[in-house]
Amino acid sequence: MKEQTKKNLKTAATVTGLALGATYLVMRHIAKKQYPDSVYANQPEEQNPVEGKKVVFVEDINDPMNADGKQGHLEAVEDITHIPTFYEGYIKRGIDIALSFCGLVVLSPVYAATALAIKKDDPGPVFFKQKRVAQNKGYFELVKFRSMSVNTPKDVPTHMLQNGGITKVGAFIRKTSIDELPQLWNIFRGNMSIIGPRPALWNQDYLTAERDKYGANDVKPGLTGLAQISGRDELEIPEKAKLDGVYAKALKSGSVSGFLMDVKMFFGSITSVLKSKGVVEGGTGTIAKEIEKANNISGMVDEDIKAEL
Repeated sequence: MKEQTKKNLKTAATVTGLALGATYLVMRHIAKKQYPDSVYANQPEEQNPVEGKKVVFVEDINDPMNADGKQGHLEAVEDITHIPTFYEGYIKRGIDIALSFCGLVVLSPVYAATALAIKKDDPGPVFFKQKRVAQNKGYFELVKFRSMSVNTPKDVPTHMLQNGGITKVGAFIRKTSIDELPQLWNIFRGNMSIIGPRPALWNQDYLTAERDKYGANDVKPGLTGLAQISGRDELEIPEKAKLDGVYAKALKSGSVSGFLMDVKMFFGSITSVLKSKGVVEGGTGTIAKEIEKANNISGMVDEDIKAEL
């Protein structure tokens, strides 16, 4: 009887392994085929003219209001010189592929239930696609579960909407971060990483320029990062950019410091989601505390770098 049970378990494990392997190969094929379209490779008019350049934000009252609520434009000042480390290009990417594939498979029931709930609450597309800023300021198409009404403007940040535009189901999936789960496909496809600065809207010029001050645009954007576990949308843009810079500094400094920061951000994000921590309560005083915490992390990163050297 025991031998038969062991045989059945072995057979089940083999079949499961083969099924997962076949699923992985099919998904990788689809991902590679979709990648050029996801970065607008055949649409020059959709690409960023300052891709690969360091930029500054120039205020100009003659320019239209951008998604950051400011009038102005970006001006290129020099080329980007950052070369991805071995950890960034290989180890981190391998981890991203493995984790995103596992997530897509394990969370497939959540995807199905969420899709049905969205359709029932507000008829329209299940997914929401939006142009975002990629590594080195290229553009890519980000995918999310739709949490807003179909009539909500597409390229306006949530905090700038007068009535929010969020549906009942949308409010729940945003609070629990379920709306972000489709980005596992962006990660699997290669547009994003598990950990990194949240990708800005293509028309958030001020945020893009602020991030350039700290080199945060040099690294691949992520599903979650230091700014997200420190307050998300409620942080002011300069503070958000500084937090993203703390992460980028660690990632660029070497494999040890980059890996340690990724581990901290990964488990910190899980804790934040479980506590539904997406809002900084208490105004600027609380934000200041979060920045102080980030500075402490930056100090620890510096110590790690010195130890590594």
